[in-house]
Formats: sequence, C-alpha cells, structure tokens
Amino acid sequence: MMSDVLLAFLFTLVAGLATGIGSLLAFFAKTTNTKFLSFALGFSAGVMIYVSFVDIFVKANDALVGELGEQGGSWLTVSSFFGGMLLIALIDKFIPKHSNPHEMKKIEDMKKPGSAINDPALLKMGVFTALAIGIHNFPEGIATFVSTLQDPALGLAIAIAIAIHNVPEGIAVSVPIYYATGDKKKAFKLSVLSGLSEPIGAIAAFLILMPFLNDITFGVIFASVAGIMVFISLDELLPAAKKYDEAHLSIYGLISGMAVMAVSLLLII
Repeated sequence: MMSDVLLAFLFTLVAGLATGIGSLLAFFAKTTNTKFLSFALGFSAGVMIYVSFVDIFVKANDALVGELGEQGGSWLTVSSFFGGMLLIALIDKFIPKHSNPHEMKKIEDMKKPGSAINDPALLKMGVFTALAIGIHNFPEGIATFVSTLQDPALGLAIAIAIAIHNVPEGIAVSVPIYYATGDKKKAFKLSVLSGLSEPIGAIAAFLILMPFLNDITFGVIFASVAGIMVFISLDELLPAAKKYDEAHLSIYGLISGMAVMAVSLLLII
C-alpha cells in the first residue's frame, strides 16, 4: 500500500515540475514551437476527456451504485461530476484575468529581457501568475494522486497529460518575471514553485482523504476528478491549443490523445 502511495506522489511531483520545463524552454528556445504546443495541448485534452467519460466516471458510478443502489448512486455520481466542474470554475472565477493561467505567453515575448527591469507592475503580474497557477494546479494534484492509487496505469496517463499542459504554464510565469527583472534564476524558481502545488495537493489528499477512503468517498472523489478534468480540457487546454493552432493540429492532437488512451485501456483489460 505504501508503495502505491509513493508512486502516486511521484507521478504528481513529476507532473507539477513540468512547469520548470516550460521555464527552461523559455530561456533556451528562440521561438515558440506553436505546431508542437497546439498538437500536444490537444493531445492532453483528448486523454483527459476520453479517460474521464470512459473510465473514471464509470468506475465512480460503479462504486457508488454498489453502495447506495442504482438511483442513489447514479444521482451522487452525476452531482459529484458537476461539483468538480463547479469547484474548478470557482477557482478560475477568482483568479484575475491578467494572471489567469489560461492566458498563454510565447517565448518571443522575451526578445528584450530586462528592458523593463524593476518594473513593479510587470513583476507583480508574474508573481500573481505563479500564484494563480499554483491555486489552479492544487486540485490537479489531488486528481493525479487519487487516480494513481486506484489504477497506476490510469494515474500515469493523467500525469503525462497534466505535465504536457503545465509546460506552457511555466512559460506564462517566466515571461513577465524575466522580462521585468532579467533574472533567470528568479523566473525559474517561481515557475517551479507554482508547479509544486500539485504534490502539495497530493499530500493534502493523503493526510485528509486517505483515512476516510471507502467506496463512497472514493466514488465521490473520482467523479469529481472526472468533472475537474473535463472542465480543464474544455476551458483551458482546447482554447490554448487553438491559440497556437496551425492547420487543425489541435483537433488532430485531440483525436490522437483519445485514440492512444483508448488503446492503452484495451491493452490492460
């Protein structure tokens, strides 16, 4: 059991640290690879949407129906699914637009690093972006952790999908901070810290939820996770993929993500 917990925490940590990869890309790449980002973000959305409806929602419903009966279990599954959506929607609502992690930045925005050194407004925007992404990533950490405990293969797929979409979030943190200060270390540090909220979410899930984890709490959490991931995919990943889109790459990525997830689920039957 403890090995499962450690694996779940490891997956969550790796997914969170992907914001640091985005920060490094911002420093060492001259331009944003928009084709790759568009396809990758679409792929990530495809994985999340498919696995949420085909696997996570079904498992949550089975657990709750088994405990509460057909009617009560089904109603609680649906309520928890939309409750997860409501939770992430409220988090987004209280994040200021200028620091919302959905507002993607490009590496090209850093062509003149340090030209606005000591600009308090720009630095504040970068810090708030890091804070906003940290808040936004917290429930994603819970989702990865709980999913891995239930099914390590499923948890790995979700961790990879979340890691992919954390890369441009790392860029979003680094761009304004580096532009304002010219300090790569500071930009990288804040980018990594924003991603560490995911393993913190995993720790919170372990300390608070694990003692109460039975079929009912598992079903509620799992259905909520499905709602969170569908909302993130529709509200964040697909719009971001379309911003970077070239020649319908985002929809090709979406379909590819669904196909890969479908095949991987079939292989473990």
